[in-house]
Amino acid sequence: MIAESRLRTVGVVLAGGIGQRMGLNTPKQLLKIAGRTIIEHTLDTFDGHPEVDEVVVLMAPGFVDEAADLVRRNGYAKVTKILEGGASRSESTWRALQALGDEECDVLLHDAVRPFVEPRVISECVAALRHHEAVDVVIPSSDTVLVAAPGPHGETVREIPDRSLLRRGQTPQCFRLSVVREAYRRAFADPGFAERPATDDCGVVLRYLPDVPIHLVTGSEQNMKVTHPVDAYIADGLFRLRGRAAPALTDDECRRGLDGRTLVVFGGGHGLGTEFAEFADLAKGYGATVRSFSRGRGGVRVEDARAVEETLARVHAETGRIDHVVNVASATHTGMLADVGQSALAEIVAVDYFGPVTVARAALPYLAESRGHLLLCVSSAHTHGRAGHSLQASATAAVVNLAEALADEWAAQGVRVNCLNYDRAGSAVPVAPSPDSAGQIAPEAVARTGLDVLLSDRTGQVVDVRLTR
Repeated sequence: MIAESRLRTVGVVLAGGIGQRMGLNTPKQLLKIAGRTIIEHTLDTFDGHPEVDEVVVLMAPGFVDEAADLVRRNGYAKVTKILEGGASRSESTWRALQALGDEECDVLLHDAVRPFVEPRVISECVAALRHHEAVDVVIPSSDTVLVAAPGPHGETVREIPDRSLLRRGQTPQCFRLSVVREAYRRAFADPGFAERPATDDCGVVLRYLPDVPIHLVTGSEQNMKVTHPVDAYIADGLFRLRGRAAPALTDDECRRGLDGRTLVVFGGGHGLGTEFAEFADLAKGYGATVRSFSRGRGGVRVEDARAVEETLARVHAETGRIDHVVNVASATHTGMLADVGQSALAEIVAVDYFGPVTVARAALPYLAESRGHLLLCVSSAHTHGRAGHSLQASATAAVVNLAEALADEWAAQGVRVNCLNYDRAGSAVPVAPSPDSAGQIAPEAVARTGLDVLLSDRTGQVVDVRLTR
């Protein structure tokens, strides 16, 4: 154990892999999951962590420009270097260590394709480095691990180690810069290292600096590595199921973000909009100019492209700007598909799907001008449908994918696009609100979360509003 230090903390995101095991033509870290590339999810966490001072990215050869574009579009202010990775994990790490200069610092080496790393894990690693020169992130092994031995007719079991002593390694792996740099210097000076390379950075320190103890920090089961094709499907499901909560903003932050801005809300007369009623008042209280329109308020139907276009043009002419556009319009028909009449079916499709498309198309010129935000409000039925709500569930799933796609299409214009996902009464489907419904979402929670999402720098995300009990 060493004395506590307050050194600069550098996160090194290792994205040098080429996705060979994924069967891809592009690096797996550029694979899109839940609307964004894997490396963006990872960089979100490191760039947004208050205890990380600097981020260095090691990118696969030939894709440095793509990484630089992602950093620029997302405004990752802590990313100071984007370097071309080496032919192996060890070479990529060595290039990063060489680029960090002579000043001592703490280094967190993390696989770019572990997008679920938790801020809690990073904080514990930073804290551990105040007392230790090497730190590894691990989780207990829930599987029995066997040691195999070759036999005349195939492999046989040679040993079954005590599972209570086994741990599965994750990242980040964290070190004092001088320590890990010396370990790698000795490794590359050893001719045997090329013949038997280490599979991770702690392995290099353990082999070449055996007197340096490696402290263990408990990781997370969700901190998976996206390596094989099935991992991408699992990761996408995890993102969709857990959502990404927007950071809660203070009153001062809300006031700075809304004062003098113009907010346009479509919908609100019924359906999902009834639970968004406090949103406009809250935004006005922070200094925003709010204009709300629905079929009952102003006679604006979201599926009517001309009406939506004329409404936005009028608001822009009156206020001089449009910073945020929110769509909460939804149809209220429910029932089995076979029992839904043609007129009700047409209304559900028109309002719940074509409505968001129409609002998005009409809003883009104004949001591109202000570098603003489009927020599409949906129900939580997009993750799993339920009998009686098949049309709403399918339309909601379409809108979620629409938001993810638009976030990518409009990123270069500085326009953010997100979904606010209602989780009402613990159900995965929308239900009509009633005064005595147990577990109903508190309207103030809906409004507050809506503002937090609207003022965040997130894009392409589905943010859950969980019920209060």
